[in-house]
Amino acid sequence: METWIGFTLLAVVMQSLRTAGQKQLAGKLSAQSTTLVRYLFGLPFALGYFVWLKQETGIAVLELTETFYVSGILAGLSQIIATVCLVKALTLKNFAVGTALAKTEAILTAAIGSVFFTATLSTMGWVSVVVGVVGAFVASNWKMTRQDLIDNKSLPFGLAAGLGFALASLWIREASLSLMVPRTLSAAAVLVYMVSLQTVFCIAWVALFEPAQFALIRRNLRASWFIGFTSVLGSIGWFTAMSLQNPAIVKTLGQTEFVVTLLITSLYFGEVISRRELLGIALIALSIVLLLNS
Repeated sequence: METWIGFTLLAVVMQSLRTAGQKQLAGKLSAQSTTLVRYLFGLPFALGYFVWLKQETGIAVLELTETFYVSGILAGLSQIIATVCLVKALTLKNFAVGTALAKTEAILTAAIGSVFFTATLSTMGWVSVVVGVVGAFVASNWKMTRQDLIDNKSLPFGLAAGLGFALASLWIREASLSLMVPRTLSAAAVLVYMVSLQTVFCIAWVALFEPAQFALIRRNLRASWFIGFTSVLGSIGWFTAMSLQNPAIVKTLGQTEFVVTLLITSLYFGEVISRRELLGIALIALSIVLLLNS
């Protein structure tokens, strides 16, 4: 199995756990505070991972480039905005439409990467991305009526989240590739840089506009540490995989998150998987076969 596949699967599992934690915490904190928790409580783990990896590789000094700094800032801001939009979508009525639309991230990454970045795809790669996105929509029981387009408040937040995560993925890869060190270490350096910036940004926002939220965060420390830990493990997976492979391909394989969620629902909670969900799983599986052969 190629290295990027293993890191992507790690990211998928950790993201599923983090999302579950965020959904629970979103009912107690504001969207901005829930976003802050992800970075603030993840920073110690990100720093620990970077220091350990730096010692393992034996590299004393990293020569950071202008591309690293600029792309890292842009990726960090994009990810913050996308996370806030996703959390906001979770708190609104008909949130399923919004969160499903966030899964357009893969196809947006492919389109933007081909036009504005050096992340082009082959024809088979494009087919795999499209099939994977369709499979994700089907597996999530996504439905949209004309009325949804008119008054569904979660819809723009879902699209904004997908766009934000797509841009973040491409800038993360650009920042990582600018460092002349092993890809695992360059990805870890980008992670520490981004999470540090994001923590400062989010603390400043909450301190200025929602200072009362700090007390609520202290009351939910166990959940906050869980979200921080799973978030960093997921980010290690995503950042490293996208440093090794085209982000659109990584995000397409990442659609297996739906398969993991459905299997947990079936095996742990005893719920029956519907025919539509099975069709979605089949399409996601087909997209993975296509991308591995592209």
